[in-house]
Amino acid sequence: MKKLITLALTAATLAQPALALEPLAQEKYVNDRLIAARVADRVRRECPSIDARIVYAWSQARALKRYAQNQGYSSAQIDAFLDSKQDKARIYAAAEDYLTRNGARKGDAESFCRIGRAEIASKSVAGSLLVAK
Repeated sequence: MKKLITLALTAATLAQPALALEPLAQEKYVNDRLIAARVADRVRRECPSIDARIVYAWSQARALKRYAQNQGYSSAQIDAFLDSKQDKARIYAAAEDYLTRNGARKGDAESFCRIGRAEIASKSVAGSLLVAK
């Protein structure tokens, strides 16, 4: 899943035009999907009864890259965004905040399972990347 997030981040950075677009770190669609991917990754790692939909996640990462490219982001911009430790930390922190606000507790697998089941049931972006075993 980490590689999927990296691919998605790379894709997002590629799609920005050189002058007219906002920085990828501020592009809501891209960031929301990267945060959702991180949420899904954390859930599948912590909850033994939920797994990732790997093929679907890869296709979504590629779609996110195409989206960024279609928005006009260059390969250099996408690479810089994906290589940014600050942006990765921000995305991870946003995902952790979401999980905590929704009841996830370190060492409590069931708290992550509850979130995962709710995400799957609501057909959220994160839920679409998950499957119950």
